[in-house]
Amino acid sequence: RRNTPGHKTRVFSCAAMTSVLNAGAEEERAETARLSSFVGAIAIGDLVKSTLGPKGMDKILQSYSNPKNVQVTNDGATILRSIGIDNPAAKVLVDLSRVQDEEVGDGTTSVTVLAAELLKEAEKLVAARLHPQTIIAGWRKAVECARQALTEAARDNGSDAAAFREDLLNIARTTISSKILTAAKDYFAELAVSAVLRLKKSGNLEAIQIIKKAGGQLRDSYLDEGFLLDKKIGVNQPKRIENAKILIANTSMDTDKVKIFASRVRVDSTAKVAEIEEAEKAKMKEKVDKILKHNITCFINRQLIYNYPEQLFAGAGVMAIEHADFEGVERLALVLGGEIVSTFDDPDKVKLGTCDLIEEVLIGEDKLIRFSGVALGEACTVVLRGATQQILDEAERSLHDALCVLTQTVKETRTVFGGGCSEMLMADAVQRLAVRTGGKEAEAIEGFARALRQLPTTIASNGGYDSSDLVAKLRALHADGNKTAGLNMDNGTVGDMAELGITESYKVKLQVLCSASEAAEMILRVDDIIRAAPRQRSRA
Repeated sequence: RRNTPGHKTRVFSCAAMTSVLNAGAEEERAETARLSSFVGAIAIGDLVKSTLGPKGMDKILQSYSNPKNVQVTNDGATILRSIGIDNPAAKVLVDLSRVQDEEVGDGTTSVTVLAAELLKEAEKLVAARLHPQTIIAGWRKAVECARQALTEAARDNGSDAAAFREDLLNIARTTISSKILTAAKDYFAELAVSAVLRLKKSGNLEAIQIIKKAGGQLRDSYLDEGFLLDKKIGVNQPKRIENAKILIANTSMDTDKVKIFASRVRVDSTAKVAEIEEAEKAKMKEKVDKILKHNITCFINRQLIYNYPEQLFAGAGVMAIEHADFEGVERLALVLGGEIVSTFDDPDKVKLGTCDLIEEVLIGEDKLIRFSGVALGEACTVVLRGATQQILDEAERSLHDALCVLTQTVKETRTVFGGGCSEMLMADAVQRLAVRTGGKEAEAIEGFARALRQLPTTIASNGGYDSSDLVAKLRALHADGNKTAGLNMDNGTVGDMAELGITESYKVKLQVLCSASEAAEMILRVDDIIRAAPRQRSRA
């Protein structure tokens, strides 16, 4: 109310003063907004929780627009990327898992589950009247303590080639053990390590080609020390070339016939049409002659090559490969040491690709082209075999995760123990910090330790074991100073991770810890959700 001499009393409505949003916009405030964020994020964690660990279950993903498109996977990033989400906090966790996949390749489910468990603990603490900033301050201390404990427990065998290779094999086995390849994890671990060690610390996964061919079984997959291209050689052209000089191009080679879209050509007779076609042919022959002046023995084009230029190449004894897709052309240029060209006026300025041998090989019932002795010596191809397309797709995702983790480990050679050992180690250190900390922050630190212990609890539960008993034993062993104790999921007992060889990348574990805590902290800070009004369609 506002009283002024000689004026009437005015009453201002609070709702009228704060109604600054467009009609149709929605706003959630304070506890309602925080509860909405918690519910959405925790639901995402519960969705992927059952896929965690070596005994985790799979999900079937079916497209609504294309019901025939079916995926069977337990990869957290793939699951979250494929589902439609409306809750904004849930989208934060989806992005979190995507970044984890891009950064280190593995731990996508772990990071989502840990963030969701942290928010569960935060929900309890907020209900107990702890301020979000107090919780965040405690979490930051807990993260620093957990990071220090993880760093102290890490081992580094980077200077010992034999021990480091064994570390890589153990990491590959651990990564693959939670995937579809677990039945042949020793075989695929050896395959992945051999492929990564060929890269010689370059870490360029573009040099490793993965080709999927249905048929046979997973154990029929193999590593080919060359580059395979899933294309066919042109008609009446050489099927084998030694010491090849290769021109890689992205140019139109399909204009030897009249092909003018959305236009008309008026002629007096069919003879005029023949003249136009002859002119087109002459232009194509001129282009082919320019290409042949590069003194090449193989021509690879991203686009189609029509019959007439194909005949010209065959007459010149040049192998022509058409319709190599963009990714294939980019990878070929990298592997063969050449450049992709579109114009052919200056042969001296073009960098040609080279290899010792090009030949046609048969895999299953399909013919492929193999490039052996390529300029990029570390290049290789993994040929995956499997019964169905879904199995091949999941096998490719599993192998890709293993390759990503191994390339990161080659750069950051420190390793830590898996099987819930690292989480219990960090939880023990954080719990000790909570005992030494005074004030309300101690409650938040204890909550952080409980969230860390939920990861081994979930792993044990997914295997059908008594998680309460196993985690209690693990907690006691770590409290007594046994820093290598973890879960043996083969028989559902507590075992020594050093003896079992269950090893994980230090960088993956560190990324999971830091990313999950940062995402949970960001969601906890939310006290207002504003949804913009939908755009109104104007009627014509």
